[in-house]
Amino acid sequence: MFTRSPRGGKPPQLEDQLLEAFFLNCSEASISDYYVHTPYFINLASGKEELRKKSLNLVREELHRSSLLGVKYMMTHIGSAKGMEREVALDKVVDSILRILGNYGGTTRLLLENTAGQGDTIGASFDEISLILRRAAHKNLGVCIDTAHMFASGYDIRTLEGVENMVERISAAFPPGTVKLVHANDSKAEFDSSKDRHEHIGRGKIGIECFRAMIGNPFFRNLDMIVEMPSPEVAGDVELLKELRDAYV
Repeated sequence: MFTRSPRGGKPPQLEDQLLEAFFLNCSEASISDYYVHTPYFINLASGKEELRKKSLNLVREELHRSSLLGVKYMMTHIGSAKGMEREVALDKVVDSILRILGNYGGTTRLLLENTAGQGDTIGASFDEISLILRRAAHKNLGVCIDTAHMFASGYDIRTLEGVENMVERISAAFPPGTVKLVHANDSKAEFDSSKDRHEHIGRGKIGIECFRAMIGNPFFRNLDMIVEMPSPEVAGDVELLKELRDAYV
């Protein structure tokens, strides 16, 4: 969910009455874990210092808001290296993260999300995200992986073998427990296209075998999967994931 418009702007105040209503609604719906996504304009690598400062301040504010809401994890896109050498951009990202998490005492953990690799975006490869995590070296950092983004950035996960290879590459890049969340999305875009286009599970270029293999793989057993498609059509995706899950229970 978003706590403000995904395009940014001033957020609604999290007053006691609103928080009480939120917690009550979650309880009535038997929802115990929920997650926040930061606005899309975030760029922790921006060469425009004003935008980078605005981005890191907003991420920090969203972490505090998420903690008030009892959010488990908050994910963010990392940003773009446009107009900069890659190493300079990565330095800016690490600096931004350290400034975001400096003296942070909230309960929500920050997750960096992999990207489709369009343009100069940062984080299309596990190795690049791993480098950022190692250099920032903060206990409140983790990773959210998006299947559509992986596929578009060159990870072929259409088969059982492809998923097993992906798990091996994740395990080589990150310490155990680093990956906390999965965005389970099929892809309208072709393999290695660097395009971020989500599709309903089983209807896209990735196909159903990927998700069947993921749910059957022990690596994903305790990870929540979020489908990022519009409602009400998303109900079909959720039911499909439940059917796949139940086959392994």
